[in-house]
Order: sequence, then structure tokens, then C-alpha cells
Amino acid sequence: YCDGWQISKNPRYQQIIEETVAWLVREMRDKNGAFYSSLDADSMDENGHSEEGAFYVWQPDDVKALLNPEEFAVASSCFGFDRAANFENPHSGYAGWHPYLARLPEQDEIVLLMNAQTKLFDAREKRIRPGCDDKILTSWNALAIKGLARAGRVFNRLDWVKLAQDAVDFIREKMWVNEQLLATCKNDGNGNYNAHLNAYLDDYAFLLDALIELLQADYRAIDLTFAQELAESLLGNFEAEDGGFYFTSHTHEQLIHRPKQAYDNATPSGNGIAAVALQKLGHILGEPNYLQAAERTLKAFDGSIANNPAACASLCHTLSEFLLPPTMVIIRGEAKQMADWQNVISQTYYPHHIFLYLDEKITDLPATLHRSVEPNVNAWICKGVECLPSVNNLRDLQQLIKQ
Repeated sequence: YCDGWQISKNPRYQQIIEETVAWLVREMRDKNGAFYSSLDADSMDENGHSEEGAFYVWQPDDVKALLNPEEFAVASSCFGFDRAANFENPHSGYAGWHPYLARLPEQDEIVLLMNAQTKLFDAREKRIRPGCDDKILTSWNALAIKGLARAGRVFNRLDWVKLAQDAVDFIREKMWVNEQLLATCKNDGNGNYNAHLNAYLDDYAFLLDALIELLQADYRAIDLTFAQELAESLLGNFEAEDGGFYFTSHTHEQLIHRPKQAYDNATPSGNGIAAVALQKLGHILGEPNYLQAAERTLKAFDGSIANNPAACASLCHTLSEFLLPPTMVIIRGEAKQMADWQNVISQTYYPHHIFLYLDEKITDLPATLHRSVEPNVNAWICKGVECLPSVNNLRDLQQLIKQ
């Protein structure tokens, strides 16, 4: 949705992003910053029986009783209450209406629909809540971290970036043990978090990818160090002899079959995300080992990509950036002035660029990113090992980025 908003400026996309982040914080966030796995479909009905959909499903008459006639007329058509029931419990046969956006409201209906939504939400909060699966999974948290970091950068929401940073800090402090990542963690009810199980490829790959996104939203040296540590552990513990990465580490219990998957499923391919993240980190740090590991991965899955590219979208993305490496834009200056540049640049969709905003307080930088801080904001555009002369005018930078 962030990418879609950058391209189209559709306000509906921004609304969806804001509502999604609000839901994550309200329903899924642990008090120490990480995110839980899921909410149950079942909860108790008014008679004390466990019923699938009881928390989420409505009857039109109940909705009508909560709203005034004008609100009900709009909510009925916009949320689908005037259509056939769209939910049936397979066990009891109970039919109900699960609200969805059947149509967008007209301009003069927006306030009525928002009022209706607020009333329905307040009424639903009085129902018995569904159970929460409060285990914390590294890979799923990493996907949330990347989304929050991207949204925070695009919409200049430092509070969203902070949510991403809090989740990263949780994983680094509680699930990164002896330079090994762990896959799952749970609060024992007494404030102690028990992390266990060797992490899988997706945990490492998604988290590394999320850190690269987070570095572009708000550079922290600790995040770049963590990314390097993850990359080294990924290469040392998962890479196959003939290229690519196994789903389980070399120290995992022996399996009948040790998968090495190319295809994307409900979540992206761990191999595709590992390769593209290593590739990006390799360009940021000028580290050939990471770039070569990405190339070996592409060679290992060459047949899969050629035979079924639609199923290998993540690896195709890696291949695209291998053939035409991303442009890195390093921006240095005083924080407030630089924020103005960042706000303007983030309005535009740049899918093949890495932006790093480094204010005057940041001194711990690798050689590839080290630039002196000038009185004005300066930017350097780098492709491969070559960088153009610095630019201190935002409009000139925008023109150069497009070339």
C-alpha cells in the first residue's frame, strides 16, 4: 500500500495503512515491542458457547438497533448488510454478516459511515474477546518491521519507525543468543521471555531485509552491525555447497529431507529474500562476499526461475537487481534540514534505490558511507563503486535520480 500510494497518491491507500498500523498496535503488540502471532476465529457467544466468528459477525437487526436511520442506511450498503449473509459456521449452520467494504462511501456519507463504524466498534468491544496466540515469531515480526519502517519513511511517521525499532530491539535482546537467532519466544506470564528453537532461513532472511529497510527510515549504527552479524550467520549456517540456502541450519536436527525452496508461497521465498537482502547489504558495505553469495543463489535456482518465473517473484527481483544494481543515495547534513529532503524524496516511488540519511550526529560509519558533514545538506549518488560529485540542491538531486 505504501508503494501504491507513492505511485497514485490514492488517499484510500493511506487510510488502509493508518488503520492497519492502528490494529497492529491495539491488538497484536506486546508491551515490550514485539508482535504476537494471531487472534482466534472462535470466541464465546452470549450463551457461553465457543462459536466461530462470534466476536466478528453481526446480524443486520443488531446493527440497526445501534445506529440512527441515516447511519444504518449508509453502513448497510457500504458494509454489505443489505446483501446475502457471507458467513456460515460449518458446525452450527449459524449465518451472519462479516462486514467488508462493499462500496466506497460518497463524500457526503463519510462522516455517517465513520460514526457507524465507531458505534459498531464500541459495541463489539463489549463482547467476549477471542483468544490471542501470543507467541512471538521472528520471521513474522520481521515482515511487520519492514512494513512499519517503509510506512514510517513514506509518511514521515517517526512513531511508526519507532514501533519497528522497538520490535528489532526486542529480537536482538531476547532472540539473538550467542550469535545465533532463535525462532520463537513467549512470555511465561511472570515477565520472563523464553526464546527457543533454532531459527530457520526465513527468520534470518526476513529480518536482514527488514533491517535494510529500517536503516533507510532512521539510520542506527546498531542496526547495521546487527545486519552484518545476521548476514555472517546466514552464510555460515545455511548456505548450500552448490549455492542457495537450506531452510534449516547446518546445526539443525537431521531431517529425512532438507528443503531448499525457490518458490514463493503465502510468504516470500526465504532464498529470494536472503539473496536480495545480501545483495543490498553488499552494495551498502562494498562487501563482495555478500554479492557473490547472491549470485550463487541465482545460479542454483536458474532452472526454477526459467521454467516458472511467476512462482519465483522474489528470486526474479534478485535477478533484476543483479543485472542492474540499485542506485545508492547517501545524504548527509543537519538533521532538520535533511528531514525536509527526506519528506520530499519519500513522496516518489523509487523501487531501485537505497536511500541512507546520515545526520551530523552519526559518526560510526563504514568506509563506503563515510562523508564529511557540510554546512548544507549534501547528497552523493553511487552506482557500484562509482559516485557522482556531491549535490547540495534538492531539485538537482531529484533530476539526477531519475537518470
